[in-house]
Amino acid sequence: MSRAEQGRLTVVPRPPPDQCGIILHPAGHTRSPAMHNAAFAALGLQAEYRAFDVPPEGLADAIQSMREREIRQLAVSIPHKQTVMAHLDEVEPTAEQIGAVNTITLRENRLVGSNTDWLGAIQALERETTLPGQQAVVLGAGGAARAVVYALCERGAEVLVLNRTVERARDLCQELGAKGFGSPDDLEEIPHSVLVNTTSVGLSSDESPVRATSLRAHSVVMDAVYEPAVTRLLRDATERGATPIGGKWMLVYQAAHQLKLWTGLDAPLDVMASAFDED
Repeated sequence: MSRAEQGRLTVVPRPPPDQCGIILHPAGHTRSPAMHNAAFAALGLQAEYRAFDVPPEGLADAIQSMREREIRQLAVSIPHKQTVMAHLDEVEPTAEQIGAVNTITLRENRLVGSNTDWLGAIQALERETTLPGQQAVVLGAGGAARAVVYALCERGAEVLVLNRTVERARDLCQELGAKGFGSPDDLEEIPHSVLVNTTSVGLSSDESPVRATSLRAHSVVMDAVYEPAVTRLLRDATERGATPIGGKWMLVYQAAHQLKLWTGLDAPLDVMASAFDED
């Protein structure tokens, strides 16, 4: 072998990273790419997670693109968690019962829908309380609300659903077995030990979905909104003597379950939580 050959480097091309991401509209700012990319790096995975702004009228094309490009993983956020189900090959039983999908996985050329929001909600709430027998109120009636109501009912809580459009709250109760329904204005008269906001009220604004006077001391109040980290609802809850839980933890835990679904690996929770804080 000549000296030139001895010194020659052989470049072996690396395969392109697995593509994955989140579909939502409007895209705005989401912490999901930071969390997942940090987890991929920590686990030594060759993958790239991106945010895709997909308006409702573009959903069918986006899912078809996922098939054609063989994107292995997609998270699903507002406003697609319910409508995306019609575009999938299979929906897992729990997601079917909840009536919402927040995770799509490509398995043997089939797109399979799952729901990890309910697991994230349970773990976030159980940081501060036990759930069996609790009197719980859920604000909202969208995809996230469905997951939270399912989670609370599964854990043995008595659940009421309050929504501006009361008919949607009624329908959700009938489908998932919650105890009752009403409007957020009714909260003042409702005893509760757990309150979860799944609406977008308070997102990047100083608003609360309910009056501060309707919050109960010694209750647990969780806000699924994570921007800002401390919402008006959580500030009011603290001032009223309640225990606040920020939206960070529901997001981190549900993302960890997504990662497990996609890779079979346990998620590095500390890494994901740090990436959330740094983004």
